[in-house]
Amino acid sequence: SKERTIEQRRRFCPPELQTRATFPLQSSDTGQAMPRIQIDLPENFAFSTEITLYLSHMNYAGHLDNAALLAVVSETRARFFQSLGYTELDVEGLGIVIADAALQYRSEAFHGEVMVVQMTARDFGSKGCDLLWCMREKSSQREVARGKTGIVFYDYGARKASAVPENFRARATS
Repeated sequence: SKERTIEQRRRFCPPELQTRATFPLQSSDTGQAMPRIQIDLPENFAFSTEITLYLSHMNYAGHLDNAALLAVVSETRARFFQSLGYTELDVEGLGIVIADAALQYRSEAFHGEVMVVQMTARDFGSKGCDLLWCMREKSSQREVARGKTGIVFYDYGARKASAVPENFRARATS
């Protein structure tokens, strides 16, 4: 069964790493709850894609590595732009740059699981917006992670930030 396979994968994790942290974490200095990032998601997403987790996505503890998670989100972002008829280097003649990224882990993910990653554009400013995303395991719908990536539209020829293309805003929010 799938549960047995996941349990077998967990056996590769050293015993000292098998305990799970509970949130909010406590500061060892003050005993106070440490502030955690909170990301609110929209009810609907404009885009969804499936990505299977490969062995190369796993870390030494046998679950999804944090750097690999961002690589999965990057692949989702590329597919999102492609679904709108763009590439990350050509959105109405402009490229994008990543201004910031934030994420929250919700559960572990393991080799062979299929992730459904949803993405949508929100919170438009004059030169960029946030791409909100949510990653769930396909068969159980277990939320694995959520986050947002801030993007800025960039004119690589002029080497400067540019206004959000109106056609992108219209396509991304319809």
